[in-house]
Amino acid sequence: MEKIKLGIQLYTLRDHIQNAEDFDKTLKRLHDMGVRIIQISGIGPIEPQIQADIVQKYDMEVCVTHKDFKRMQTDLDAMIDEHKLLACDCMGIGSMPGEARESAEAVREFIATATKIGKKMQARGERFCYHNHDFEFQKVDGDKTIMDILLEETDPDLFWFIPDVAWMHYAGVNPAEYLEKMQGRVKVLHFKDYIKPEGERKFCSLGKGLVNLEDCYKACQKLDIPYIVYEQDIDWVDNNPFKATEESWQFMQQLAAKCD
Repeated sequence: MEKIKLGIQLYTLRDHIQNAEDFDKTLKRLHDMGVRIIQISGIGPIEPQIQADIVQKYDMEVCVTHKDFKRMQTDLDAMIDEHKLLACDCMGIGSMPGEARESAEAVREFIATATKIGKKMQARGERFCYHNHDFEFQKVDGDKTIMDILLEETDPDLFWFIPDVAWMHYAGVNPAEYLEKMQGRVKVLHFKDYIKPEGERKFCSLGKGLVNLEDCYKACQKLDIPYIVYEQDIDWVDNNPFKATEESWQFMQQLAAKCD
């Protein structure tokens, strides 16, 4: 396979992309770090064309997004048009709605809705993607977990995954091994790390926590997963998301140099 492309999930820097001026400054800062791949998530109400212009200005590639699932159900064509401006072919959601997690039947209702969306996306060259947390590994149908249902009862052509290795690890599965179940259904993988001081989960910069990210990187190589992006929701070093991003970006560069 080609060398894995590394990037940054902008949700980490969400407080700094709420208007066009800050979005421009943030992409410039990432560009100066050597970043050329981004995921757009948590962005403010910036006109799609302005977003696209700033992305192009800094020679960025948008590998995937996280967007509102409700809006997908009512305004999908416009959302696809917006992604065309960004030259982005994958539109994801950060999680299923809360009510969809309550039972196996609710999960299957979510799948039915997502499948309809996925068909419309596919017809216009876009792909629906789903980002996991830890709750998907809870049992809801006998021994079946939510993730089992998502893997087994969705169309591989219409429903892809954005696996998050920290959430998978926190849920009690080995992310490097579990990724094999998603083979052929992953364009972008989230690198995230965490520690458990006194038993409480706390996110951290990459390489400083409990997740074996080297094994995850090698799994991406084996499974032909083309993109890895860093994401950290909270708990940034010195409460500074840019510092955490710089630390994690350096770790990713070093890991890639070691494994490639």
